[in-house]
This record gives sequence, C-alpha cells and structure tokens, in this order.
Amino acid sequence: MIRHKFNAIRTEVDGIKFSSKREAKYWQELELGKKSGKLLFALRQVPFHLPGGVRYVLDFMEFWADGTVRMVDVKGFKTQVYTAKKKMVEALYPVEIIEV
Repeated sequence: MIRHKFNAIRTEVDGIKFSSKREAKYWQELELGKKSGKLLFALRQVPFHLPGGVRYVLDFMEFWADGTVRMVDVKGFKTQVYTAKKKMVEALYPVEIIEV
C-alpha cells in the first residue's frame, strides 16, 4: 500500500483508483445520487489550464437533474499551492469550487 504525502490512503472502488478514502467515499455517495435519479452523471479529475502552463485538477464535476452543475474538491488538507490555484481558477473561469 502506497501512502500519499499527506497520509491519505489510496483506495480503489469498483475498479476506480482514488487518491484517498475520503474521495472514494464521496464517489460512492455520488453513485447513490445516480441510482436515485437526482444526479445525471459526474466527471472525475477535470483539468483547468492556468497561465504559465499550470494545471488545477478538480476532483468532481457533478451534473444534477435539476440543472445544477457543481465543482467539488474533496479535501483533507489545504496547502498554500491548492488555495492559490483554486483562487486562480475561480478568477479565470465562471465557477465556484465547493470543498467537502
């Protein structure tokens, strides 16, 4: 078992590899939303390209049946780099990133 630098334990669910148990658990919650019909679909690891060749990778982009689109990042630990990139994405793109 390989540990992440912030002690997150990489986890596999339904053949999909996640960076942490928390992220895998959130995915399972999204799957329940799909089964109920409330969630249409979700994309994983969505890249945002920033100036200077920098990339921000969003954990989940969710498309809900009521027309809501949510940008979600599952965070256990917020680094200064993460905070700076998140602010840059929100300044450059018409999105708000929700942290869970």
